[in-house]
Amino acid sequence: MSSLGTLLEHFKADIESVKQRDPAAKNTLEIILTYSGLHAVAAYRVSHFFYEKKLYLTARVISQLARFFTGIEIHPGAKIGKGLFIDHGMGVVIGETTEIGDNCLIYQGVTLGGTGKDHGKRHPTLGNNVMVGSGARVLGPFKVGNNVKIAANAVVLEAIPDNCTAVGVPARIARCNGKPTADLDQVHIPDPVAQELCKMSVRLNRLEKKLGVEVPDADKTDVCFNEKDKKE
Repeated sequence: MSSLGTLLEHFKADIESVKQRDPAAKNTLEIILTYSGLHAVAAYRVSHFFYEKKLYLTARVISQLARFFTGIEIHPGAKIGKGLFIDHGMGVVIGETTEIGDNCLIYQGVTLGGTGKDHGKRHPTLGNNVMVGSGARVLGPFKVGNNVKIAANAVVLEAIPDNCTAVGVPARIARCNGKPTADLDQVHIPDPVAQELCKMSVRLNRLEKKLGVEVPDADKTDVCFNEKDKKE
């Protein structure tokens, strides 16, 4: 059960998470007064306190007021660890049975929701240190492991192991190298389709050389973006 001490501890951790991850954050007072993601998470923690006390109407009223003022909807029944940072946040939706671990980062337009066909546990469970890129959809009662990175606009419909990067619609695991995802880069994310095309291009070039086929320069376009993709 939540207590006042726990609420304050989590609030401090949420502020510290903003300081560590947002270079635009100047000081604690600015974060407290101007960060809508922090306001939404703080309101969630209060509403969750009432939800656990079975004061469901009070909890929902608080969550809906937070939605009105921040554009972020977090159901008071969700279970969220400390250090959650919702950056920008407009359009974020977090469902009732969602579980989020510690030190996670969520960008605007993210949905942690259900598919409509499940009962009971309907929403995803996120591990620790998970980053969910803007516009991503994580739908269903499965587990997203620790240190996972979900690319912008990805649609995740099944479980993701620890330390992996998922991209695409539906999402596919593009990289899983056993190392924690510490960076916040949403741009330089591997593209599994491009990687497969790269592999095919390399194999075709080798076959053409063996067969002695002369390929016009116009057809020698290399789909590999860099040497790292060629190796993969």
